Amino acid sequence: MINYLYQEQNWQSQLSDLITDPLELLTTLELSPDDLLSGAILASEQFKLRVPRAFVGKMNVGDPYDPLLLQVLPHHLELEDHPGFVTDPLGEEAANQFPGILHKYKSRFLLTLTGACAVHCRYCFRRHFPYQENLPKREDWPQMKAYIESQPDINEVILSGGDPLTLSNRKLAEWIERLESIAQIKFLRIHSRVPIVIPNRVDKELITLLKNSRLRIILVIHSNHPAELDDFTCSKLSELVQHHITVLNQAVLLKGVNDSAPVLVNLSYRLFEAGVMPYYLHVLDKVKGAHHFDLLSSQVNDIYREILANLPGFLVPKLVREIAGEKNKTPLFGDSTF
Repeated sequence: MINYLYQEQNWQSQLSDLITDPLELLTTLELSPDDLLSGAILASEQFKLRVPRAFVGKMNVGDPYDPLLLQVLPHHLELEDHPGFVTDPLGEEAANQFPGILHKYKSRFLLTLTGACAVHCRYCFRRHFPYQENLPKREDWPQMKAYIESQPDINEVILSGGDPLTLSNRKLAEWIERLESIAQIKFLRIHSRVPIVIPNRVDKELITLLKNSRLRIILVIHSNHPAELDDFTCSKLSELVQHHITVLNQAVLLKGVNDSAPVLVNLSYRLFEAGVMPYYLHVLDKVKGAHHFDLLSSQVNDIYREILANLPGFLVPKLVREIAGEKNKTPLFGDSTF
């Protein structure tokens, strides 16, 4: 259960006080470093450990297989090469029009405002993304606006990263105001894991900013396991919903973490209790370093079939994969070839 200390701290303090040392993480959870530390240190040299203490507070002390821990603890298996697992599994380099913009879909484009994240998920498909070359600057805005206006089909912008909610409310407000100035933009989607790992990020200032925008705001959170959704986290998500902000969840199907229909069924119910709708269940993007989270197609289909049998349709997330070059997410259930 989350330590009440973290409920009292503001989100900025929590974001600046992350655990970045594998030994500290193992010690905090009272785990022996003998079998885990050397591999964690080596893997962390390639993709640094970052995890908020509030999220660690939801983990089971003494359990090396805790599903939340497995998502963030660097592992020696990340150092292995496997055929088909590459640094750019979604072909984003080809969609990178100029710094800040990834345009893959007809009616929407993705804006990478920051390379920073509150947590480094070990399966992250952008773990190799060249953020420093792709961060938009204020002076880039005229060019970005001209690009949007040259594409009349675009009516939605997706803020991603990194994680856009690691930015200050002031900086978020600046970007929202810019987007509001373009008449064709109707929707603003914000993809963020921060409300799950630092629930206090959902503060009054953020809620006011989102609810007062002329754009229709959709916040897409990222929760993979019901243990991430303690009462405090759910109360923060409920605040957003109560202010008429649409909140959706996307999860990633991960071996050893949530590769169980009962776990995913419980996740959907827990989300719905907080007013959050299950949206996507992604199969793993084949990014280099994440092979140990992958599942066979037959396993995925078996899990999803059981989910369908145990949930009402409105709580069933869509099982999808993003395929480089495709113009939409690809539905997968029943396809034995993926």
